Amino acid sequence: MSIECIADHRLEDTGFNYTMSLIQGKYKMFILYTLSCYEVVRFNEMKRYIGDVSFKTLSNTLKALEADGLIIRKEYAQIPPKVEYRLSEKGKSLIPILDQMCDWGEAHREPKA
Repeated sequence: MSIECIADHRLEDTGFNYTMSLIQGKYKMFILYTLSCYEVVRFNEMKRYIGDVSFKTLSNTLKALEADGLIIRKEYAQIPPKVEYRLSEKGKSLIPILDQMCDWGEAHREPKA
């Protein structure tokens, strides 16, 4: 990429910025990757898979991913409430990028001592 190219554009007007706005956040990529592995996941299952995340943070992150059109939330009318999450088509299209990030990390991380 040349300097002229960068000088002619503002980073916030790029596809890179849009993509980052969708996946930035401590848990968003974990949620997306979990849904890519398990396809349909309930809220408490998601919390167990991710681990150290509060209920409020997980709930807010899931709402943000749903608002961005990356996941689909399905609520069943029953007691106790049952809610399932899955990737939307838009969310599924991000998985190859996450896979490439995983491959890059495996290739470049320092071996554990």
